[in-house]
Amino acid sequence: MRRFDNLIGQKFGRLEVLSRDDDSISASGKHRVRWLCQCDCGNTVSVLSDNLKAGKTTSCGCFRVENTKKVKSTHGDTQSRLYGIWCAMKSRCTNENNAAYKDYGGRGITVCDEWMHNYDAFKSWAIGNGYSDNLTIDRIDNNKSYSPSNCRWVDGVAQANNRRSNRLLTLNGETHNVTEWASILGVSPKTIFNRIYTGYSVDDALSF
Repeated sequence: MRRFDNLIGQKFGRLEVLSRDDDSISASGKHRVRWLCQCDCGNTVSVLSDNLKAGKTTSCGCFRVENTKKVKSTHGDTQSRLYGIWCAMKSRCTNENNAAYKDYGGRGITVCDEWMHNYDAFKSWAIGNGYSDNLTIDRIDNNKSYSPSNCRWVDGVAQANNRRSNRLLTLNGETHNVTEWASILGVSPKTIFNRIYTGYSVDDALSF
């Protein structure tokens, strides 16, 4: 055992190295050095040398358990709909593997610092601004990010009307999207869309 590889007595997070443990061989045949460590909580654990040096393993597992308990005790909402909304909001803006990322994080939509790492702050805003289980979070300006000043709770119809894909049409100084004009005029949105698509002017498209 080379001297510079001797980790006995060294401390890595909560783990203090006690002695060299039985080494192991990886699936690829690589020799893997292991060390017997004592955790601050009193448990002993065998850890790969590479994981200790890289900081990948810093406890016997007690830190992860404590952290999980801390999160649950902080708000107790991990199974709630509101917590799910918070997680989904962040995922859309940060996770490139999320199917909706291209329409959110992919075009610069972010979650404000106040909410990004603080569920309690998000929950406090939600409850204080009319959250209920039949409503969804909606950005008032779809080109701006998630923040208290740009978000509200709406039903499905209001959110659909606020989508970027809804075209705004102005007639006689009054502006609505196609869905709203269809409701006002008592016709199908498809009828108005078809007229616009085939080259009607706005005045003609909204004349019934």
